[in-house]
Amino acid sequence: MSAASEAVERAARAVADGDLIVYPTETVYGLGADALDAEAVERVFAAKGRDRDDPLSLAVADAETALDYVHATETERAFMAEFLPGPVTVVCEKRAAVPDALTGGRDRVGIRVPDHDLARAVLDAAGPTTGTSANVSGRGSVTSAADLDPEIRDAAAVVIDGGETPGTESTVVDVAAGEVHRPGAGADAVERWLQERA
Repeated sequence: MSAASEAVERAARAVADGDLIVYPTETVYGLGADALDAEAVERVFAAKGRDRDDPLSLAVADAETALDYVHATETERAFMAEFLPGPVTVVCEKRAAVPDALTGGRDRVGIRVPDHDLARAVLDAAGPTTGTSANVSGRGSVTSAADLDPEIRDAAAVVIDGGETPGTESTVVDVAAGEVHRPGAGADAVERWLQERA
C-alpha cells in the first residue's frame, strides 16, 4: 500500500471514530471531522475557537454526493456542474441529515468539493466531513502542514502532509440569491456566471 493510500485509510478511520483530521486541498489545509455527527462538529469548533453561530461547510468527494445532503435547484445544479470540483463553496438548502450544529441553526449549508486528488480520496473514504480551514479562528489560513497552529495539531488525530497549497481560500457563493459571500479563488468566473444568469 502506498503512503498516500495508508494516510487516506488512517484519516477515514479517525473520522469514523469521531476524531479530527487535517488534509490538504487546492486552496489551504482543511480541518475535517464527521460533518453529520454533532459531537464531532463541536470538536472542530472547539479546536478552532470558533463562534458556534459561524457555520462550517460540508465537504464531499463529488457534486453528485453533495445532492444527498442538500436540496439543490436546477440553477444550483448547473452551477455545481460548472464549478465543482473546484475552489468554490456553494450555499444550498440542507437536508435533514445535516445537523444544526454544522450550520449554526441555519437551513442552508455550504458545499465544498475540493479539486485535489488526495482531499477527494479522503472524502471518498471518510464520507462528508467538515470543510473548514485548519487554523485557529482569527489567525491566517495554513498552506503547509509544518505551519499548523499547535492547537490544531494537538486536536487532530491524523495530519496528512500534502506539501504546499496555493493559499487562496474558496469563493463562497449563494447561487439562489446571486451573491458572492466571500470572494476567493476563481471569484471572477463565479461573478460572470451569476451575471449571465441574472
